[in-house]
Amino acid sequence: QVQLVESGGGLVQAGDSLRLSCAPSGRTFSSYAMGWFRQAPGKEREFVASITWSGNTYYADSVKGRFTISRDNAKNTVYLQMNSLKPEDTAVYYCAAHRTGSIVASSSYGYWGQGTQVTVSS
Repeated sequence: QVQLVESGGGLVQAGDSLRLSCAPSGRTFSSYAMGWFRQAPGKEREFVASITWSGNTYYADSVKGRFTISRDNAKNTVYLQMNSLKPEDTAVYYCAAHRTGSIVASSSYGYWGQGTQVTVSS
């Protein structure tokens, strides 16, 4: 069974940094584009960042310049480095493997992790 397992979430103060990791199990995703999404309470899941198999990256405007997505195909792991965190970044963050379609649309992703909570206090 294919699983995506996120880790690295936590409670931090505004301005702090966190690094999220996503380690798939059951198969390799080195040839897949991978993405990070987030969902805050009462809000829809939104695109955060994505990275293609070749390393091209895409970011939501709200995180551009603060977040960096990267991947280590040898370790079959995707990372999301989050700097200068703000209270509005508080959400459950999900890792996902792209299947087909728009790279910023959640409906384009076929495998999802269980999510990791990120809470940023002011």
